[in-house]
Formats: sequence, C-alpha cells, structure tokens
Amino acid sequence: MSAFANALTQLETAIAHGTFDPAAVELLRHPRRTLQVSLAVKMDDGSLRVFEGYRVQYNNARGPYKGGLRYHPQTDLDEVQALAFWMSIKCAVVDVPFGGGKGGITVDPKALSKGELERLTRAFTRAIADVIGPERDVPAPDVNTTPEIMGWIMDEYAQLTGNSSPAVVTGKPVALGGSEGRGTATGQGGFFVLQELQKKIGIDPESATVVVQGFGNVGRSFAALCHRHGWQVTGISDSHGGIVSETGLDPEAVAAWKKEHGGVSGFPGSRDVSNAELLEHPCGILAPSALENVITEENAPRIRAQVVLELANGPTTPGADRLLAERGVVVVPDVLANAGGVATSFLEWQQNREGAHWSEHEVFQKLSDIMVPAFRAAWEARERGGGSLRTASYLIALERICAAMKAKGWY
Repeated sequence: MSAFANALTQLETAIAHGTFDPAAVELLRHPRRTLQVSLAVKMDDGSLRVFEGYRVQYNNARGPYKGGLRYHPQTDLDEVQALAFWMSIKCAVVDVPFGGGKGGITVDPKALSKGELERLTRAFTRAIADVIGPERDVPAPDVNTTPEIMGWIMDEYAQLTGNSSPAVVTGKPVALGGSEGRGTATGQGGFFVLQELQKKIGIDPESATVVVQGFGNVGRSFAALCHRHGWQVTGISDSHGGIVSETGLDPEAVAAWKKEHGGVSGFPGSRDVSNAELLEHPCGILAPSALENVITEENAPRIRAQVVLELANGPTTPGADRLLAERGVVVVPDVLANAGGVATSFLEWQQNREGAHWSEHEVFQKLSDIMVPAFRAAWEARERGGGSLRTASYLIALERICAAMKAKGWY
C-alpha cells in the first residue's frame, strides 16, 4: 500500500466512527495545492543534473501550511501527499494554529558535496518562493535536512522577496532566530507522551525495555531521554542495521561509535541484527523512528512489544494496525507521538513573530503544556469511544479542521 493510500485509509476508518458532512470529507481527501518542480543544478564537475522537487499544501483551514522538507532518494509525490495530510491532522491534534504541508526532493544528499547541496536548496527555494512565507507556508527540517539548510532557504527567500522575517522557516540555527531545544523537540515530545502513557497503563520504567528503530535526530534524542530517566534501551538501529543487548545500551556511547564507524553495527557488548529482526525483538516499548510502512501485515504478528510509539511518520500500515489491536498492543499514533516537532516549530514561529527568545527550559515547559493535554484528550476520547488511540486522535483533529472549514464557508 502506498503512503497516501495508507493515509486515506486512516481517514476513512476515523470518519466511520464519527458524524461528518460528506462535503467536508471530500475536501479532506484532496490536497489544496500540489507543486512539482524540476531543479537544474550545476554540479562540481561542471555537469548539469535535474532533480525533482515537491511541495504539497494539504489544508490551511486552521492557519498557514506547516511541514518539513525531506531529501531522500525514495521521496516521491505520493509520499509527500501523505506526509502533508498527516501534518494537517497532527497540527489539529495538538491544537496549534497551522494547517498541513510537506516538501521533498528526490535526492541522496550524501552523494552531493556541500556546495551542490546548497545550490539544490536555493534552486528549490526559488521554485517555491511564491507559495511560502510566514503567513502562507512555513517549511522545517525533516529527513536528511538540517538547520543549516533552513538557513539557506531563509536567506534565498529574503533575497528574492525582500522579506527577511525569520518566521519563513523553523528549525533554523539559533543564530538566525531558531528556538532553543528544537533539535531534540520531537524526541522530547515523544517522551512526554510516554510518561503520560506510563501512568495510564502502569508501565514500570525499571523493568520495561525500549527498542528504537532509526537513530537519526529523533531516535537518538528519544533513546537518550529514556536512558537518562532510567528506562533500559535494549535495541537501536540505523539505516545499515541494528544492535541489541539485554544488559542495555548507552545511546550516547552508541552515537559516538556511529560517528566514528559510520553505523551502529559492531558496537562493543552488543549483537548485530537486521532492521527487520530489531522490529521483532521483545520489548516493552517499540519506537519506530525512521521511515513509513515498516510494520506491515506480514511482520505485525511477530512484533513482541507492549507499546508501539510511532516517532516516525506512517510506520504502521492499516492492516498491521488491526493485527496489533487484536493482540492488545497499544499503538500511540504518529500524529500524536511525534507532534513535539511541529509543536516546537509553532513555539519558534511564535518567538519570531514576537521578537522573543526563550530558554530551553521555557520551551520544553511550553511543549509539555501542549503535548500532555493533547495526549490526555486522545486517551479520554479513546475510553469514551472504545476505539484505538489513532481513531480517537483523528476524530479530535477532524472535528477541529471541519469546524474551521465550515466557519470559512468552504462547504
């Protein structure tokens, strides 16, 4: 199943549990704008290469489009549409005043020099400059994009438009108006959700084990928080493979090993496994933190976790979702579990608009004030309706989005 088909299946599942105007539902099945661009970039050797780029603006009923920009060789329009849809839901779940958007370029950034990467980024910015802006569409980092790349976008946009507002992007360097704590915000938000879930289902941090699939920015920060607060991290993987250790892993030590050796495999005191084997490793908390569709109908029966905490976007297919629910596995959906990133992007945008700069402590306190009520509302809706946390989260989001569309006269 494609990523966008997955997203629409989740939409149909949710609306079956609520009462929504058919016109509103039809609007939600389609993005408001889809932009596909061809980017001609001069390479270091003098040759010219053309890359495909995308920006999907899904729904802006509740505020400016908001969503990351990813650089990945498998990125395509279908994936970006799905991610933009999920951003629409995610922003509404945590009640920040944004709509949903997403962008991507089909490229392996590791195969480019820094100069080539900058020229590609600036070319993409020129191609989308007419449809982004602090009050229109606010990009942010995602897979394989960084604060430095956001700085290039901000600079190119200012040169093109004369608008030097730092609020045109979030996730940028602190020196350019970025927020303290933004780099670890998604992991921090996920950990706030885990702490709340712990209270609801009685997880004991001292005996529960954590497996993190994906060791980029999100997976690493989440694993480090778990370790720091006494949870035992027994499995970690990156794009090359995974490691497990029943006596526990120190995520910071693993990160240092990865930096030196190019991957987590071979870490002393651990056993190497494949990414597929890591997903099926017994644990209390499984946190998929990489790409979409890694938990499927094929491997869901072998998932041996009490909780799946979706720190990646769309890691669980609808069929797998049903199988996990039948087995009593609690799935905390991506639109809630990983919303710490967009919540902190909102806080950064807010600081930029106000000319403020908050400490990391202030940012994380405000993040907690967003994430904790959002989780509690979803949990209470789940208990009232008897469905899944995903369906409960979607119903909350859809009610908010539909109310905004209705108030604007869209249907």
